[in-house]
Amino acid sequence: MATIRYKSKQLAMRALKQYIMPILAGVLFIWLWQQQIFHKLFNIRLHQLPLPSRIWDTFKDNIELLLSYTRYTMTEALIGMLIGSLIGFGVATIATAWPKWGSGGLLLIAALNAVPIIALAPIMNLWFSDGLGSRIAVVTVTTMAAMAFNAHKGLNSVDPNALDLMHSYGSSSFQVFRYLRLTNSLPYVFTALKINATASMIGAIVSEFFFSSGGLGYLLSNSIKVAKMSMGWACILMAAVAGVIFYMVIEKAEKWSVKWHSSQRNML
Repeated sequence: MATIRYKSKQLAMRALKQYIMPILAGVLFIWLWQQQIFHKLFNIRLHQLPLPSRIWDTFKDNIELLLSYTRYTMTEALIGMLIGSLIGFGVATIATAWPKWGSGGLLLIAALNAVPIIALAPIMNLWFSDGLGSRIAVVTVTTMAAMAFNAHKGLNSVDPNALDLMHSYGSSSFQVFRYLRLTNSLPYVFTALKINATASMIGAIVSEFFFSSGGLGYLLSNSIKVAKMSMGWACILMAAVAGVIFYMVIEKAEKWSVKWHSSQRNML
């Protein structure tokens, strides 16, 4: 019984740290905002920073419009992230199999990752017109690096003893890759996917500022131009919700795929 009570206390403390404390901090932040504490502290006017109650009312009144534009942005983010992650993993695989040739690919991806989105978006628009293709291309470029570097680390951070054991059994290079390197890289791959979940949303929304006829970035930009700040903040709220859901889906997939990993066994 004492052991059960001790484990229950541990679970309660983990739940307190993981969920309750962040929720309380968020509630306190919103309350201070609603009481105009931040407005007084930073000398901000209400039309510059609407109150949470006003933003929530705008959010509810325009939920169908926001959902429609969110689907548009999520389509760009999801397709771009999948393409970028596949390219990044492909480059990591080549760099692992042929280090002399593959290292150049990693350097190229690093160089592309250093290009700002605001410089990349107009170029992609010229190449792919003003349709979905230009925003997908921007997201693709912005998500390649995280996958390439994380996957490359995972593919090469294998236990030397396990590698020697595979060679002693006469395993081919493909078998070593499939059963040892690929499996070992999965936690690193999911780390990259979680990074890309937020990076893809940022890339899609920012690229919509320049050339788009839909999406949260387009709606946000137009709302700010006509001083509809509550609508702009409603777009930000919807983008945050979509990003969190995107992240949680990948996290659930990670828990299902790498149950054997120590990071998952130690989870609550």
